[in-house]
Amino acid sequence: MIELLYGPFAEFDFMRRALVGVIAIALGGGPIGVFLMLRRMSLTGDAMAHAILPGAAVGYLMAGLSLPAMTIGGLFAGVVVAVAAGLISRFTALKEDASLAAFYLLSLALGVTLVSLRGSNVDLLHVLFGTVLALDDSTLLLIAGISTVTVLALAVLYRPLVLECVDPTFLRSVSRTGTPTHLMFLGLVVLNLVGGFHALGTLLAVGMMMLPAAASRFWSNDITMMMLLSVLIGIVSGIGGLLLSYHAELPAGPAIILTAGAVYAASLVLGREGGLLWLAWPRRHLEA
Repeated sequence: MIELLYGPFAEFDFMRRALVGVIAIALGGGPIGVFLMLRRMSLTGDAMAHAILPGAAVGYLMAGLSLPAMTIGGLFAGVVVAVAAGLISRFTALKEDASLAAFYLLSLALGVTLVSLRGSNVDLLHVLFGTVLALDDSTLLLIAGISTVTVLALAVLYRPLVLECVDPTFLRSVSRTGTPTHLMFLGLVVLNLVGGFHALGTLLAVGMMMLPAAASRFWSNDITMMMLLSVLIGIVSGIGGLLLSYHAELPAGPAIILTAGAVYAASLVLGREGGLLWLAWPRRHLEA
């Protein structure tokens, strides 16, 4: 049993690299996913994940599968879409979710078209679903750097982010940090999506943000504990997905997200904070 769990990582270098990559993604993406969930922006994360696709595709057209080109292109496209969606919602009658939905559809179609102009089906699958088993040193350094920046930034922004989740009106009444905090948070979302894009692709990158965060909510209602649990669930899902991929000969990226989905389903049923089993358990009269 131990050999089944430890053997693939001990024997193969690409498995160890993938392990480091998913741990780094979980460290940065888990806490970001918690705040996206608490701010009711879960689908915003999905829209932003697709928004980086055209920029990454342009980088691919210019330099092939180049890490710097695709990273810079994805960052630029993500920031442009975030700012544009905010401006449209501020100066027109269209709400931010509707504008993000429009950008999401356009970005996905444009990105796939751009990649198809030059690349093969293999390149398209690489962009859409990532290559977590083919991470090189430079990509690992990028993902680890993004996770480090995210953790440090969240340590600085923690109080205003929590206040904005709990009582944004109070935050606006006592401080002017609401708007800068929101913009910096969106920047962190884009950064983590770009990091996840290189490992899991644009279609799956947001999964390592939202599924562990959603699962953690069924185990705690404390924000700090939810952040820690989301990181732990992300790491466990990454390890479990890599092992499932290795032993069952499945694609690694989808296997990781399916494992995270299984943890979410188990939490939905068994979680102490609103899980189905606990809700169905008979309580004493007038017990909260």
